[in-house]
Amino acid sequence: MSQPHVALFVTCLVDLFRPSIGFAAVKLLERAGCKVDVPRQTCCGQPAYNQGDRRDTVQIARQTIAAFAGYDYVVAPSGSCAGMLRKHYPELFDEASADGAAARDLAARSFELISFLTDICGVHAVDASFSGRATYHDACSGLRELGIKRQPRRLLQSVRGLQLDELANAEVCCGFGGTFCVKYPEISTKMVSDKVADIEATGADLVLAGDLGCLMNIAGRLKRQNSRVEARHVAEVLAGELDTPPIAARR
Repeated sequence: MSQPHVALFVTCLVDLFRPSIGFAAVKLLERAGCKVDVPRQTCCGQPAYNQGDRRDTVQIARQTIAAFAGYDYVVAPSGSCAGMLRKHYPELFDEASADGAAARDLAARSFELISFLTDICGVHAVDASFSGRATYHDACSGLRELGIKRQPRRLLQSVRGLQLDELANAEVCCGFGGTFCVKYPEISTKMVSDKVADIEATGADLVLAGDLGCLMNIAGRLKRQNSRVEARHVAEVLAGELDTPPIAARR
C-alpha cells in the first residue's frame, strides 16, 4: 500500500477539550506517509455501553461504522476509544448479520495512534525535542485491551533531550474510568492521589499518557495539590506540538 488512507477518529474529549492532540495526531500520521481525513463523526458510544445502554450504543455504532466505511485504517489518539471499536463493536451484533460483518470489518481496521505508527507504519523514531524529564502512565484500556506498553516508550526514547523515568505502579488505574469517577468519587480520588504521589516521586517535569480522560484526571489532581508537574498527551511531545499550554494549566 503506497499511501494508506487513514480516517482520524478524533474522540469527544480531544474535540471538546484538547484539539491540539488531534492536530498532533494528523502531523504524526502524515509524517508516516499516510493520507489523513477527518470524517464527520460522533461519540464511539463508550459511555452508553459502560452504563448498560445497549440500544443507544448499537445506534451509535451503526453511525460510526457508516462514517468510517471505505478507509484503509481508522486511527484514534485514545486506547479506550480504539478499544471500543476493536473489541466491543463486534460484540454488539449478531455474528451472522450484515451489521456484525461491518462491525468486524471496522474492528480489523481500527488502531490506537501510537501502536499504529509503530506496529503498522513501522515508525521507530520521531523528529522532535523536549528538554526535561518525563514519566509515562499506562492507561487501562490501551494496556489491557490493546497491549500498548512498549510502543510509546520506544518513540519517546527517540525524542532529543527527553529523559524518560519509569513510573512506579505505571499499570495501576488512575481512578478516572469514565463514569467510575462520578459514581465513586471517594475511591477515584484516593486512586488518583496515589497516582500523583508516584508521579511526583519520579522527579519528572512531565507526565505523559495516551488517553486524555486519564490525563485530565491526573492533571486536575496535580493542580489541586499545587504540583509543579505538567501533563500532556504523548502525541503532543512526539509531534513537537508544545505551543498549547499543558493540560489544566492557565493560558
